[in-house]
Amino acid sequence: MTTVLSSVYQDLVERLEEISRLGGIMSTLHWDQEVIMPAGAADSRAHQLSTLSGLIHDKSTDPKLGELLDLLQKEDPSAFNAVEWCNIREAKRDYDMQTRVPKKLVQEITELSSRGHHIWVEARKENRFTDFVPTLKRFIELKKEWAQYVFPDKTAYDANIDIFERGTTMAEITPIFEQLKAELVPLIKAIREKNQQPDTSFTQGKFPIEKQEALGRRISQDMGFSFDQGRMDVSVHPFCGGGHATDVRITTRYRDDNFIESLYAVIHETGHGLYEQGRMAESRDLPASEASTMGIHESQSLFWERMIAQSRGFCTHYLETFRSVFPENFKDVTVDALYAAINVSEPSFIRVEADEVTYPMHVILRYEIETGLFDGSIAVEDLPQIWNDKMLNYLGVQPPTDTQGVLQDVHWSGGMFGYFPSYTLGALYACQFYNTMIRELPDTEKNIAAGNFAPIKNWLNKKIHRQGKLYTPAELVKRVTGEPLNPGNFIDYLQIKYRALYQLD
Repeated sequence: MTTVLSSVYQDLVERLEEISRLGGIMSTLHWDQEVIMPAGAADSRAHQLSTLSGLIHDKSTDPKLGELLDLLQKEDPSAFNAVEWCNIREAKRDYDMQTRVPKKLVQEITELSSRGHHIWVEARKENRFTDFVPTLKRFIELKKEWAQYVFPDKTAYDANIDIFERGTTMAEITPIFEQLKAELVPLIKAIREKNQQPDTSFTQGKFPIEKQEALGRRISQDMGFSFDQGRMDVSVHPFCGGGHATDVRITTRYRDDNFIESLYAVIHETGHGLYEQGRMAESRDLPASEASTMGIHESQSLFWERMIAQSRGFCTHYLETFRSVFPENFKDVTVDALYAAINVSEPSFIRVEADEVTYPMHVILRYEIETGLFDGSIAVEDLPQIWNDKMLNYLGVQPPTDTQGVLQDVHWSGGMFGYFPSYTLGALYACQFYNTMIRELPDTEKNIAAGNFAPIKNWLNKKIHRQGKLYTPAELVKRVTGEPLNPGNFIDYLQIKYRALYQLD
């Protein structure tokens, strides 16, 4: 790289780092809003976030930034290494997107997101969907308007999907989801009709929250999460946030009558946290270091929650730990009993509490509703009934309240339409990654049973976390597993595992 070219690139890096750090501040404010902010501060926080988003928008759309990117993109890509060229490519894409959207629209979306969160929390608490209707309607209007500016050649919903799953469209997602529906709805029905669930009584009772907190923290550390560069707190909806790879903040929520929910939420969010802490060290404030897509990010949380923590080996390792923490409940529990209990498949109202068989149907339901909201075939006011009808058709249950139904998720309160498909795409990736790791690290199951998670974490760090945005999801999956994304891996995994557990054959 010539001296002049190096100077231009360094100018770009400094600008991108400043934008990234401002984004980190915004992320920390969002975390604060959901974890410890006083309720009375909702209005002032909305104004703070709106102002900050405007500042970030100004810096992200600065014509000087555009000039630097134009200069660099005229160069031969061979003048840069892979990370440098990725930073240029990603920054150019983001700049083009940002400059297409009026600042006023950016600020209105941000302010509505902050206000919408507070409105959703109250509506959910009071079980009044009607209180949330105006916010949801306005968000759909704004996100349609946003889509026209950013991706005028895409449908509005495809444009929103692209933010989370770049390059993925309804044309690709719908056939995958239809394949899953065809396989999973009958499997769910067969399990339900078996009418023979494992004993889960020992997972219910009274579990002091302070003991749950200590247990979750211990297992998170065992997995490799660094509390020197992260923390764990409580929120209405479990999530992983924070402002930097050295400041990763995971949350869960506790029930004193069932510790499994909070523990597996911790494991899930720790998977996200390990991805963030494992990002490439040399460019953590630059685009190349960021996660490829939300689906790839979700694959890491599901990898740990489903493939590792719901395995027989995990039960083998932690049974005595559970027994020492909750001696009365686990007095006579065997490994087989624990394995069966944590792999119970039974339709539930709440997505985040769903098992790995029924979970995809929660996602497909939301995907179908969002496509209807954006193409106009579904009215916002009709959502509770449509939601309940789909729950009955796919899972055989109907939520008794909107709090347990259409109001349960935080996503719509922040305008995050198109996010839900990432969860199930993540499950498909996770299964395919795990199958590959088993081939490359044949001692994996023994290591899990021994509580030796370091080889697993190191494999994920090398193969996925440190790759950042160097590759598209399709390229990454092919590089790691040797084949394109194949839903058959996930379907076979569920069919084999749960037909054996429920003796369906």
